[in-house]
Amino acid sequence: MTDVVSGLAPELAGAKKGMGSKPLASASERFTAYDVDAFEVPSGREENWRFTPKRRLRGLWETTSFEASATVTVGDAGAAGVAVETVGRDDARIGEGGVPADRIAAAAWSAFTEATVVTLDGTPEPVTISVTGPGEGAVAVGHVQIRTTPHTVATVVVENSGSGTLADNLEVVLADGSTLHLVVTEEWADDAVHTGSHHFSIGRDATLRGVAVQLGGDLVRIVSTVNYRGPGGDAELLGLGYADANQHLEQRLLVDHGVPQCTSNVLYKNALQGDGAHTVWIGDVLIRAAAENTETFEFNRNLVLTTGARADSVPNLEIETGEIVSAGHASATGRFDDEQLFYLQSRGIPEDAARRLVVRGFFGEILSKITLPDLRERLEAAVEAELAVVGV
Repeated sequence: MTDVVSGLAPELAGAKKGMGSKPLASASERFTAYDVDAFEVPSGREENWRFTPKRRLRGLWETTSFEASATVTVGDAGAAGVAVETVGRDDARIGEGGVPADRIAAAAWSAFTEATVVTLDGTPEPVTISVTGPGEGAVAVGHVQIRTTPHTVATVVVENSGSGTLADNLEVVLADGSTLHLVVTEEWADDAVHTGSHHFSIGRDATLRGVAVQLGGDLVRIVSTVNYRGPGGDAELLGLGYADANQHLEQRLLVDHGVPQCTSNVLYKNALQGDGAHTVWIGDVLIRAAAENTETFEFNRNLVLTTGARADSVPNLEIETGEIVSAGHASATGRFDDEQLFYLQSRGIPEDAARRLVVRGFFGEILSKITLPDLRERLEAAVEAELAVVGV
């Protein structure tokens, strides 16, 4: 007898569903399903959940916990090249981005009744999608899909903010030859909990330039998956996180190279300050046997600003073919560079100002990739405000 979802014998199905009673031997074995009941309730001991404080997730793994839907507003709805639709879960396009890989993502998928679909065509002006939480004490579900037509070049900003608890799925489906610059910000109130899954499906010769910014919230956990539908796909995923005392920020990524001649570049940077500040970065890159001529690199850097903060970083690179262009991964966690501080202080810059300059330079590489000046300046100001909290 086999499990109807995973096709595994009963003694193996539980480990597969929970991702696991032991770590998976390969990222290619990662279990996915739309059905929430196909996944075990996380205990916190599974590899997929071991860094996430379960007690702070507010029961999001159950569909019955959702009381409302997130408020989704598209600021440029109706503009040239921008089509916005509210569709039911039976719309044939829903699911083209990917399949949930954990119980909370599946619970959100099972619970939403309406999704917002934004289709971009040609060269539209930048589009802002605002996702607002349900309010303090409430729990909501959401689903957004961003699509492009062939050879479109577009910029989209997804702004997450507000209070309460939210579980959602974001699908990004890039048509052949299209280019999308995507910025996703997490600027939640202090009480907020957000667990999101981002599903990126990249067509032939399509390009994704993504920047993820995590600044607010009590707990923010984002699981991102990239898959390629044809040769020539190019994905760049950059991230910035700033964790304060008792704040948990988590990013989990899988870049799945399943077709030849695709590229990926991943760079995430986190800064941490205050007792109990915690960042988690799990970066998986899988190069399957068919993915010849792949070029990929992933890097995570963490800057610990005060005592009592913790950064967990796990880069993983799995290669099933020797016919690749290049592949690499790296991770680094540390405090201020004393040589940098000495250099600045030797030129008359006070120590506190020197430390601020080091942090600004640390994040500058990420923020400089944001092509919208107003947004970049606003996020730079938000980082400055974080630095002022403990007088770094």
